[in-house]
Amino acid sequence: MKKMTLILITLLFISALPAKAAVEKEDRLWQDETVYSIMIDRFNNGDIHNDIDANAKDPNVYNGGDFQGIIDKLDYIQEMGFTAIRLTPIYDNAKNGYHGYWINDFYKTDEHFGSLKTFQKLVKEAHKRKIKVLIDFVTNNTASSHPWVKDPGKQDWFHEKQDINDWNNQQQVENGWVDGLPDLNQDNPEVKKYLVDAAKWWIKKTDVDGYSLPEVNHVSLSFWTDFSKEVKKHKKGFFLLGVPTENSGALDSAHYHSAGIDSLLDYSQSEKSRNVFATTNQSFQSLNQALQVGQKSELKAKFFDNEYTTRFTNDIVDQRQFPGSRWKTALTYLYTTPGIPIFYYGTEIALIGGDVPDNRRQMNFRTEKELIEYITKLAEQRSQLASLTRGTMETLYDKGGMLVYKRVYKGETSVIAINNSTKSQKVVLTDEQLAGGKELRGLLAGDLVRSRDDQYILIVDRDNSEIYVLTEKSGIKLSLIVSLVIVYILVGIFLFLLIKRRKNRKIE
Repeated sequence: MKKMTLILITLLFISALPAKAAVEKEDRLWQDETVYSIMIDRFNNGDIHNDIDANAKDPNVYNGGDFQGIIDKLDYIQEMGFTAIRLTPIYDNAKNGYHGYWINDFYKTDEHFGSLKTFQKLVKEAHKRKIKVLIDFVTNNTASSHPWVKDPGKQDWFHEKQDINDWNNQQQVENGWVDGLPDLNQDNPEVKKYLVDAAKWWIKKTDVDGYSLPEVNHVSLSFWTDFSKEVKKHKKGFFLLGVPTENSGALDSAHYHSAGIDSLLDYSQSEKSRNVFATTNQSFQSLNQALQVGQKSELKAKFFDNEYTTRFTNDIVDQRQFPGSRWKTALTYLYTTPGIPIFYYGTEIALIGGDVPDNRRQMNFRTEKELIEYITKLAEQRSQLASLTRGTMETLYDKGGMLVYKRVYKGETSVIAINNSTKSQKVVLTDEQLAGGKELRGLLAGDLVRSRDDQYILIVDRDNSEIYVLTEKSGIKLSLIVSLVIVYILVGIFLFLLIKRRKNRKIE
């Protein structure tokens, strides 16, 4: 009898389970990644023994963050669903070069961050967690104190000192000195060879998975063509992420892609995103149009802020909005549109910050977890639904701060509804937009929308979003009903035989 009851419960439970909607992803691609971007010195102090001249109260000097601090927080990063980390330069820097861009030696780690051995451990520990590692590789300049600067035999390793007066003049951009730093002459074969050899050395020594390339627009495309060709020989799938200067404007990404740069940060797209999501009731038209042009959209590096910009939380506060709600809405868009999300450390706590160095505040791990939990949910859906990272994108509705779009990949359809307005919104989708006779199952808040008369009626509260997956309608199917009938018949037969057996025993 107990066995029969168990069978019934099991069958009923199976009938309540959602139909499998996810399409299995083939080999892991870079467009599937979600990147957590870290300024090493400001993230976490894991080893106080390398706090040389560190002062956590001074934002212009080393604060104490290091490789060990990142190792200690890899589980934290993984639990939020991140699959890659990007680190600011790790190389030996000049005094107070906490940011990593004042390089004195391309072959040594910065003593404030830890040893080469510790960095190798960081990469190994990240790989154990299936987290890829990108590091900044600086090619445009050195520190003013670099030994080459005063070496009479290496004067032609640098461009002649000059300011950049016209940022639309590419020759000035490539040859001018940025922030007064000696500008390397990559057209010099010795300089090119040195930089390429150093880049290959770090891949061999540490097994990193890619380079992010600061000031990529200040270096010639001919150099990048040779650089990318050489470094990509040393590791399959090695990734190159171009990081232009903030005032670069919109670059011709096709040229960089042809030169071997896989992806570029797009500041113009970031600015549009910040304008839309810092407050409510904004049109999404400019954002959706930007996704259709330029570099391959699935490899676009999407971001709201980074170590060069003010924090997006500042924009939200300036608009007198609540950071948690604004960030949730913004990140839903970031995680579910084509491209690779680049997530600046501290976003999960809505860290605030103005211009450099205020935007590089120390991370605080003792905060409310509501936003972190939401980010984790987003990452879970992004990892499970291939349509969110590989699918086509089509806008279904865009009006008054309400946006609905679908992404389709190999028969899997995701529908994303984002209400960035000040009131609840109702959207009716027709069978011309979505196949009728099915249902939309919400994966963030559990909403369920069944097709009625070949229409789907979505109702989303203000400052809320939902990721739906299109599936067959749930409910008890005919096959299940037949199974239940059979089970009840078997139970009846079992009870009849049991009662008859007991009667026979009494007669005996």
